[in-house]
Amino acid sequence: MDIELDPLSPVPIYQQIRDRIVEGIARGQLRDGSLLASVRELSAAFAINPATVVKAYDLLRRDGFVRTSRRSGSVIARDGGSEVREETFTDWQGRMLTLLAEARANGFDADRILSECRGLLDGFAAHQPKVEGES
Repeated sequence: MDIELDPLSPVPIYQQIRDRIVEGIARGQLRDGSLLASVRELSAAFAINPATVVKAYDLLRRDGFVRTSRRSGSVIARDGGSEVREETFTDWQGRMLTLLAEARANGFDADRILSECRGLLDGFAAHQPKVEGES
């Protein structure tokens, strides 16, 4: 999976890395067991401090998306087919609440917000690879 970063974005680079990897998981581009680039490789590819990549990978580990070992490096620990982790719901719901509040505070009505959410979810589904036996 190619990661695109925007150095001019107000979003910190470590957060962009984390977000692009989570989006790759949601789209099915990264599946359980997929190997991620090493900290050294990713920092060299973007000419960024390795600590920035470490911070992104730490967030991914904290959220249960990545596992790391000295032997195998960093790999995807879960994907859209993984069992739901109910303990993550409260944190996710809090972040969703903030995003929805931002949309409302910016004047978007409920229909527009729901339409945008549906479009994004449909976009993830459209990128999911077909599994053998599925129609």
